[in-house]
Amino acid sequence: MRKFVMVLFLAMFLAAAVAPGISLAQDAASAAPAAAEPAKPDPSGASIGGIADVVNATNGAPSKDELDSMSKTEPLAAKLADVVGHNRISLNVVWTLVCGFLVMFMQLGFALAETGFTRAKSASHTMAMNIMVYGVGMLGYWICGFALQMGGVGAVASLGNIPLLDQEFTVSMFGSDFGLFGTKGFFLTGDAYDASMCALFLFQMVFMDTAATIPTGAMAERWSFKSFVIYGFFMSMFVYPLYANWLWGGGWLSTLGKNFGLGHGTLDFAGSSVVHMTGGVAAFVGAKLLGPRLGKFKPDGTPVAIPGHHIPMAVAGCLVLAFGWFGFNTGSTLSGTDLRIGVIAANTMLASAAGAFSAMMYMWVFFGKPDLSMSANGLLAGLVAITAPCAFVNPPAAVLIGLLAGVILCMSVLFVERTLKVDDPVGAVSVHGTNGAWGLIALGLFADGTYGDKLNGVDGTVKGLFYGDGGQLMAQLLGVVTNVVFVSVSFYVFFKLLGLIVPMRVAADVEEEGLDQQEVGVIAYPEFNLSKTHR
Repeated sequence: MRKFVMVLFLAMFLAAAVAPGISLAQDAASAAPAAAEPAKPDPSGASIGGIADVVNATNGAPSKDELDSMSKTEPLAAKLADVVGHNRISLNVVWTLVCGFLVMFMQLGFALAETGFTRAKSASHTMAMNIMVYGVGMLGYWICGFALQMGGVGAVASLGNIPLLDQEFTVSMFGSDFGLFGTKGFFLTGDAYDASMCALFLFQMVFMDTAATIPTGAMAERWSFKSFVIYGFFMSMFVYPLYANWLWGGGWLSTLGKNFGLGHGTLDFAGSSVVHMTGGVAAFVGAKLLGPRLGKFKPDGTPVAIPGHHIPMAVAGCLVLAFGWFGFNTGSTLSGTDLRIGVIAANTMLASAAGAFSAMMYMWVFFGKPDLSMSANGLLAGLVAITAPCAFVNPPAAVLIGLLAGVILCMSVLFVERTLKVDDPVGAVSVHGTNGAWGLIALGLFADGTYGDKLNGVDGTVKGLFYGDGGQLMAQLLGVVTNVVFVSVSFYVFFKLLGLIVPMRVAADVEEEGLDQQEVGVIAYPEFNLSKTHR
């Protein structure tokens, strides 16, 4: 294992050292046939945004012809317009970064929620996974994850509209091109060494981190730390970036509308499937292969409740997540000048409240008590479900989506545990996986046609089945199926192969004692004697 780690880091830094030369050589080769001067990165940000970014920025903005004429006849006005354009893009970059910081803060929420919902004897281990999935995942995403996801995205209008990341590996079938992954931006070098692209990297990285941390809750209290570290690289470098490319990087799912007339292609505004479903499906496969915690099921298969050690901590974590989620959803406009952010924020808040309420009522009606743990997870379920459709639905639909999410959560938790016999200590599979799928489907049902014109190259706004476009629902269903198949197969093969190299699960005596000392060397509560009945 030590040799593996040394070789990994050596390869990482050697690759980083030579990457600028490789990337620039590729850029030169691709630009050679073109007559126009290729776009150039601007690491300082001084020349990003200008007069061209004023065109159609708001109602009453001058047209391109008017701006061209102004440049020739009114140089002072042209200079002012240039400043306005630069400031507009600057505002968008600041908005994107601040929202990215909010999403990064969600890692604290995950750490508190997962640790509180699990037992005290492995609290440090759970916390260790939550901090190191950030470090490991970021490095993996920097190496190649960002390039595979966004390397072919092309010009991002809200961040300067410069086509720096413009190389997508595609295959041609049925007379259309299907994008599979980007090929530009490795190590944030070459054309990716640009102020706006670095802002995009930060924002996309924290989304990936959210997906990567979801399995740490479902696999807590028995997952070996060595196996977890290798998983972190695999998720951030390959699985997450590839599926994310297909929806957000110009890949084939996003072009189903353009190529086959299925609405605007598969849409996922802020990540119900790209982030949450990917993490939830990976969590399900990992927890199933890992097996339940010792004592979770009786010999006849009846589940045994294993209470979390600190429910107030878990609830606090869920509230931190709800706060960070405003950056998650509104930030996905990548534009502080897109006033749809007001609707997105309201929808986000309403769905979370509805999810918490319906989960509470479901447990109260069917089990006699308003279960606090399920209510807290219901809050998250509503947030996961509204994440895909938040920009495309109205507030009443957001409430309905959240109400159904809370019920779906409770039913899914019971099904996963009682029927599928999967031990998921924090309910991650149901919160993120099941409701991630529901979020994608909800968009295909409730999108009301008030937003999304020209999205993914399709004229007209986004409409769901109830507003006249059944093709959008079909595209959403294809996105769900693709995620389940691709992510589950990828992680099944990965975990099986990884188990041949590094033990996936800790030894039984380590699990019985608690993973803190043996796995991470720090006991969370050293002043307490954690007896078998209170740990």
